[in-house]
Amino acid sequence: MTMMRFLATATIGLWLSGVQAAPVATGLGLVQGVGSAGVESFKGIPFAQPPVGKLRWRAPVTASRWSHVLKADHFGHDCMQFPFPSDAAPLGVAPAEDCLYLNIWRPATASGSPRPVLVWIYGGGFVNGGSSPAVYDGSELARQGIVFVSFNYRLGRFGFFGHPALTAEAGRKGLLGNYGYMDQIAALKWVQQNIRAFGGDPGQVTIMGESAGGASVHMLMTTPLAAGLFRNAMVMSGGGRSYILGERRLSEDLPGHPSAETVGMNFAASVGIKGRDAAALKRLRALPAEQVVAGLNMATMTAPDPSKATYGGPMVDGRIVSMPADALYAKGQSNAKSVMVGANGADIGFASGDTLDAVYARFGSHRAEAEAAYDPAHSGSVARVSHDVAMDTLMVEPARFVARLIARSGRPAFLYRFSYVAESMRGEWPDGAPHATDIPFFLNTVAAKYGDQLTPRDAAMARLAATAVANFAKHGNPNWGAEPGWPASQPDDAGIFDFSLNGPARWIADPWKARMDLIAASAQ
Repeated sequence: MTMMRFLATATIGLWLSGVQAAPVATGLGLVQGVGSAGVESFKGIPFAQPPVGKLRWRAPVTASRWSHVLKADHFGHDCMQFPFPSDAAPLGVAPAEDCLYLNIWRPATASGSPRPVLVWIYGGGFVNGGSSPAVYDGSELARQGIVFVSFNYRLGRFGFFGHPALTAEAGRKGLLGNYGYMDQIAALKWVQQNIRAFGGDPGQVTIMGESAGGASVHMLMTTPLAAGLFRNAMVMSGGGRSYILGERRLSEDLPGHPSAETVGMNFAASVGIKGRDAAALKRLRALPAEQVVAGLNMATMTAPDPSKATYGGPMVDGRIVSMPADALYAKGQSNAKSVMVGANGADIGFASGDTLDAVYARFGSHRAEAEAAYDPAHSGSVARVSHDVAMDTLMVEPARFVARLIARSGRPAFLYRFSYVAESMRGEWPDGAPHATDIPFFLNTVAAKYGDQLTPRDAAMARLAATAVANFAKHGNPNWGAEPGWPASQPDDAGIFDFSLNGPARWIADPWKARMDLIAASAQ
């Protein structure tokens, strides 16, 4: 064996076991990641200063420069939260208030031209979630020629909070309330400024989010503060009609929706802090992070009495969010050139009634049509009909609604429904694919999710779904193969691309069209 062949063989062996990658120069300093199996990853890169102390409840501030080579070989803290025990994507690191970090996966081989970029935005009801879960790993999409980015954004009361003292401090020109959204915009700006150094194309950025991450994509598509930061957008179970987030205002109380400032005052009172002045704000900023969280998570986030709520979530702040996204889509506004949008076959929904009369009441004179659409076998199951109506209201019909609005504006919109259930879970999930179970398929992280229970059919569906995502990031179109099998939606068509349970993924006439039409009519 020649010395050259020996060195090459040794290099390959080190590469497969994971070695340091060559340092990359960002605008703030050098970062050094790790290479393994044809992919380089860079984790825990700060894109803003730690939002602690005086920076709690402020817009993100650009991270400080560093003079050393930053070892980007592990995740930074996920953002402060009270973990949700049943989370489909459990955190891989401990949460902390110092959390504004991002991660990058890229192909190890150099490319003659910049590669498309895909930016992942996690869900979790705006109170849970992070970029560290194993099912959010970007390696498989990087192997398809994508530069994959994920990042953290502030959650709960750290991310969405109002108080009269904050409003007074910021003045008329300050950004207020939606601090988690500010983090998302800051991360996308970092991508624009730095991703070329990692081989990515800042002019070919696609954003992709699920649940609260999908709702965030709606915000990013409609806020002027994100214009020019990305090209295409994918919304996974992110709703799309205003009622998913409501119309909470920063300072104005509405019936049933106290303002963010009122909610913030409620929280301050709950920890013994009174007043609306700078002294009250100083005491709020001095609270231990655990006391600000106070057990808030997806199970505890909804207050029985809205007037006494101590957490309110995202709001209409007048700068980032001027009105709900659907109203802006109706005006033809979208920062995305192409959109991929859909929901799951057994997606999330909140109870729509305790009796069939209560469930069907929303359909008024169309009750008979609703009964035929939702309970054709006349089972009389309140639980099933209530869930399906709630699911359609919150997630499934709004996906169609958004696709039609985008199509009406002249942009391509690709509508899907994810119906596939991993074979090992079919006994547990007989009604279809629950909320968030599509993520490991679209990111092709099913091996991390299902381990030795993964079947060849599961793996095949993951390859197909991830290929659709990669194609969308590359071309603004999810189709693969010689013939397009997934046409863009039209303003009034009734087709969906179904990642089906047993058959191949294909474009079909929507079997739930009657249900969708009923929900759309009742939403008017």
